[in-house]
Amino acid sequence: METLKKSDFWYDLPEELIAQTPAEPRDSSRLLVYHRDTKEIEHRIFRDITDYLKAGDVLVVNRTRVLPARIYARTVNGGAVEVLLLKRLALDEWEVLVRPGRKCRPGTHLVVSEELALDVLSVTESGERIVKFVYDGTFEDILSRVGSMPLPPYIHEKLSDPERYQTVYSRENGSAAAPTAGLHFTPGLLEKIRGKGVEIAEVLLHVGLGTFRPVKEENVLDHKMHSEYYEVSEEAADIVNRAKREGRRVICVGTTSVRTVETVADKDGFLHACKGNTEIFIYPPYRFKCVDALITNFHLPESTLLMLVSALCSREEVLHVYDVAVKERYRFFSFGDAMLIV
Repeated sequence: METLKKSDFWYDLPEELIAQTPAEPRDSSRLLVYHRDTKEIEHRIFRDITDYLKAGDVLVVNRTRVLPARIYARTVNGGAVEVLLLKRLALDEWEVLVRPGRKCRPGTHLVVSEELALDVLSVTESGERIVKFVYDGTFEDILSRVGSMPLPPYIHEKLSDPERYQTVYSRENGSAAAPTAGLHFTPGLLEKIRGKGVEIAEVLLHVGLGTFRPVKEENVLDHKMHSEYYEVSEEAADIVNRAKREGRRVICVGTTSVRTVETVADKDGFLHACKGNTEIFIYPPYRFKCVDALITNFHLPESTLLMLVSALCSREEVLHVYDVAVKERYRFFSFGDAMLIV
């Protein structure tokens, strides 16, 4: 197999096409539909997605909620430190990103507020910190008071309603970033989809910041994925497995749902209930075991997410579709428009 290069996944994107605010209402964003068999491209509105779904289809969604994971602390000398929660390791222990790192050597004590402080325990190989939080009360409650929503670095406008960076079906706190393909759904649209006889299977993957972390190595195979926590329930596995047995389609909403399902699936595409951590990295010529179609946003150049999408079609096809999307002035990234690959 020839070496996959990071630069193979580059495309030019005018900065003004990076969406700064979400579409209002959610399902009024645009939808590019790509048919893999005919190579046809259609331009629709997201709520038209019901035209492409049929009775028996299964939509796999990620029910995670984004934590108000960005907090500001001070050292004993008064130096300001930004802390970004990445992953819970134990009740009080988290893996975090800190800026500036030089102020956060092991043993450093940081104060966030009267009710929250943290101690730096160690530094990971890739430069994150393992910290232990010190507090009285419930951590989530305190975090809701002192933390703010960790919007991606390419979004510069303040979000007036933090719920717009959550899906309408989000239920379980734990992510540092939203599973953004799900942001386009409204309760009414989901009701309409269910009314067509489409089943919805909920899985959980707490999204880490690996979503935004650029691939640094030119040889793609040298890139190491960040570990993310996932859960697949008995109920979700049953819904997907019945569909697989009966030859019905499994359509993932977002790359996080894809990574969860493909982590758990056996070689025949069947799931079993389980929980754990995944570092799955999907890139061409990966053969999908379970996923038949994908709803996703438009991703950053040279990102692992663009590589995943390129495994479902081909790199050349995806870059062609992105080229069309740029010419048609689609909006890109987290608050941008959507793409359906069937």
